[in-house]
Amino acid sequence: METSAAIAGPDPRVARRHAITCVLCASATFTVGSAVIKALTAEFPVLEIVAFRSAMAFLALLPVLWWHGGFAALATRRPLGHLLRTFCGFIGTVTAVYGYATLPLAAVTALGFAMPLFLTILSVPLLGERVGPRRGSAVLVGLGGVLLMLRPWQAGGALPPLPVAIVLAGVVTWALSMISIRRMGEAGERNITIVAWYSLGTAALAAIGAVPHWIAPTLPQLGALAAAGLLSGIAQLLMTEGYRSGETTLVAPFEYGAILYATILGIALWGEWPDAWSLLGIAVLIGAGLYIWHREVVLHIRR
Repeated sequence: METSAAIAGPDPRVARRHAITCVLCASATFTVGSAVIKALTAEFPVLEIVAFRSAMAFLALLPVLWWHGGFAALATRRPLGHLLRTFCGFIGTVTAVYGYATLPLAAVTALGFAMPLFLTILSVPLLGERVGPRRGSAVLVGLGGVLLMLRPWQAGGALPPLPVAIVLAGVVTWALSMISIRRMGEAGERNITIVAWYSLGTAALAAIGAVPHWIAPTLPQLGALAAAGLLSGIAQLLMTEGYRSGETTLVAPFEYGAILYATILGIALWGEWPDAWSLLGIAVLIGAGLYIWHREVVLHIRR
């Protein structure tokens, strides 16, 4: 005879705690990996770091790939979608690593969270979505947060404009990558297939570009390069599990914990103390991003 607990099913509070824990751990793991990458940029070219990172991230995905049928899970009917996703994601990854070499860790992390703003803008011409005045206003507010971080009205600015522009250009390509993922998902493509092809494709593109300037790593450096990639792969798995286990509106705010972790690591390792204007800009950017995600979920439910 079944117990009442068995009939009722799993406790939703347990599932929610599990989802939140996964997202918090994913954000922390990703931030630690980003700090390792920032440290490596002083010793290796950007493309070599990206090659190692992507290759090791794929290795971290192998257990999940095996669970979904091994290399048969790579079979796809959307090769062009994967090419677009890989190319856009590759540009986004390369520009992010460049940002780690030239900007404070917390600044690069915060600029990465501008992705929902550009995703909202691009969804109008590319997905045919309608953006109402609320989401439109949130985009403008979020871009204002980026300006507060950059502060072009100050002599010399708070951050060097060229690296910020390069990182933001990469964030735009990440938004394009998300649109490609959404289209493939709507067409029935599995998450593991999308992630695996992205890791393989990015590793291949970066390795080809890194060959002319390849630097042979020492054993400790090889360990650091491998650790950066493994941390990235583990973070992807944790983030996927978190969003699979809990509602987007529940877990999305905890993803922004990465900015807190990045600020702490930046201060501890490189003495990167953010000033009040930078903190205000980050807060505005986070608020706008969270509002856009909230509106996205609300509109999806209404549909």
